[in-house]
Amino acid sequence: MTDAPFPDHDAPDQHNPDQHSPDRDTPDRDALDRGAPGLDATDRAFLDHVADRLAALPAVRAVTLGGSRADGSHTPDSDWDLAVYYRGGFDPADLRAVGWPGEVSGIGDWGGGVFNGGAWLTVDGRRVDVHYRDLDAVEHEVAEARQGRFRWEPLMFHLAGIPSYLVVAELAHNRVLRGTLPRPAYPAALRAAAPPVWRERATHTLAYAEAAHARRGQVTEVAGALAIAAAEVAHAVLAGRGEWITNEKRLLQRAGLRPVDALVAGLRPEPAVLSEAVGQARELFAAAR
Repeated sequence: MTDAPFPDHDAPDQHNPDQHSPDRDTPDRDALDRGAPGLDATDRAFLDHVADRLAALPAVRAVTLGGSRADGSHTPDSDWDLAVYYRGGFDPADLRAVGWPGEVSGIGDWGGGVFNGGAWLTVDGRRVDVHYRDLDAVEHEVAEARQGRFRWEPLMFHLAGIPSYLVVAELAHNRVLRGTLPRPAYPAALRAAAPPVWRERATHTLAYAEAAHARRGQVTEVAGALAIAAAEVAHAVLAGRGEWITNEKRLLQRAGLRPVDALVAGLRPEPAVLSEAVGQARELFAAAR
């Protein structure tokens, strides 16, 4: 690891108190390099071992810990989410050559967007996910987010897909284990631009559900549309608040949209019932802030 990407750091966002903590732009090396809250000595030794091996891979400039173990919300059976930030010619074959059992994808095998591949591994009996992050692409998305620009990408396991600023959110959330990375604040321009985009997507999702599925009594299709629209609105809510989100696992809870569960649970294969549920979802989503 030789270069230090991102020479500048974002200023804290006055609307997000968490951004004002003193270690946002100058991380405490002990807190970040050793991992996150809730890790015992065995966990930390394990994390050091894995981080060292990943940091030694050619082209890797930084290694981070993400997911629930980065913020201390993990359970004993939570997996370990790590990311390698590389510059230039990263070759997954080098990761495969480390010898950890599991599946190692090629670059772009996970859709070809910002979430451009990774590995599902077992290391010393623990489940470890390794994500590939191209520093050139990440730097581009940081610059785009500062201008309030992003794009939507489909991604397996994500109901609403992902925004390209997901990789910026990871920088803000993840713990840097090796190397140097910034911890960006939520750009004001993105707070203004993202919510209407997400809400428009949700509006179209619900409109299609009502026109194409509700009138036919198609419960499964309406249920799916409600779930997708709820996730889309949740993205809008969090963007409006200036809160980063890196996946959908707690997306609805954080946006206050868990009441959609009751709407889904009450669906029946009757057009009137399904149309009413879509209408109730519109009201719920309109009120979400």
